[in-house]
Amino acid sequence: MGNKQLLMKVITSILLITCALPAAAVSAEDGEKAKQGLKLATKQHALKQLELPDPAARFVYDSGLNFTYPDAVRGIYVTGPSAGGSKMSELTQLVESTDLNAMVIDIKEDHGNITYKPEEGSPYEDIAENYIDEPRKMLEELEEKGIYPIARVVVFKDTMLAEERPDLSYTKNGEVWVNGRGEAFVNPFMKEVWEYNVEIAKQAAEMGFEEIQFDYVRFPEGFGNRDDILSYNQGEYADLEMESVQKRVKAVTDFVAYAREELKEYGVDVSVDIFGYSATITEAPNIGQNFSKISSNVDVISSMIYPSHWGPYFGISKPDTEPYRLVSEYAKVENEVLDKLEDRPTSRPWIQDFEAPWLYSGPTKQYGKAEVEEQIRALEENGIHEYLIWNAVNSYSPNVDYTPMN
Repeated sequence: MGNKQLLMKVITSILLITCALPAAAVSAEDGEKAKQGLKLATKQHALKQLELPDPAARFVYDSGLNFTYPDAVRGIYVTGPSAGGSKMSELTQLVESTDLNAMVIDIKEDHGNITYKPEEGSPYEDIAENYIDEPRKMLEELEEKGIYPIARVVVFKDTMLAEERPDLSYTKNGEVWVNGRGEAFVNPFMKEVWEYNVEIAKQAAEMGFEEIQFDYVRFPEGFGNRDDILSYNQGEYADLEMESVQKRVKAVTDFVAYAREELKEYGVDVSVDIFGYSATITEAPNIGQNFSKISSNVDVISSMIYPSHWGPYFGISKPDTEPYRLVSEYAKVENEVLDKLEDRPTSRPWIQDFEAPWLYSGPTKQYGKAEVEEQIRALEENGIHEYLIWNAVNSYSPNVDYTPMN
């Protein structure tokens, strides 16, 4: 039995060796392939590494229109009815025949309406006032004339949305709260409101506007005094461990940062209108505007520095009667604030071309050629070369020199 077992072991060993030969050949072939793969990998690693932009370049929407940013934006305000009506030719002629070069055109106005008819089925159909029949055609004409277009989008003052969605607004005794002028606001804490307005801004960018200007980026005036009598939702801000003032500031600032990020792929500048006095204080606690924080998140900051809108300030008892001095004093303060920012935006204040009879019991200070030029001169002397001119009904003073320093 022992010999048979030994013989069987020998035979088994021979068979195993014979079977192993092809397997060894396959392994050698795989090994050679592995060596070739290693050489290839070594060669690939030796190739020069491609340098990619940091961050990588993003897709930028092309509207098909081409506007050149002016040497300095000098613009006027244009309502929806003016932009879509016969007055547009008059305003266009004003810009073409002077050193003006830009228009701020209402796309979403103070009541909450958009000023054009959107595509059928759009969620914005119900808020559309068809003032501008063909916004694209309007922009093509502005392109042809070299007039820089800015779309104005009013954000948190929005009676239309507040009445439709009280849950996005403020209520008192179960009714949507309105201010003394009968205007309702929507709630900056609610991100649904952010999205609603930024989508309108995107539509404006797709039309061909070069810049989106957000207005009423704030809580209602005097909100801090009403905070405890109004019902509203703080959304994601409810659980933050900070006082109410800082929550308001954070919500407003966060909206601006969100809007700018969302609009990056459209290649448009983002600007914000802000109360001028916000630059003179740390922050406006009632309305949630912090000048420095908002300015750090925009391309352009547009302070509303109408002399008529200031009480006694800068040692001036009646600022409306001293437009040059008021604007000059303001500009000094703003420059100090903006100079402290790491990424300073362009300053482009709103100046005044209208009267303020509510300030006077007797004759009203008139605004015309001299008063508009005084404001522009005060800005220029302080190194601020851009401005926008406000007149609510778009009736601008004749014969103004819009570059009086030249």
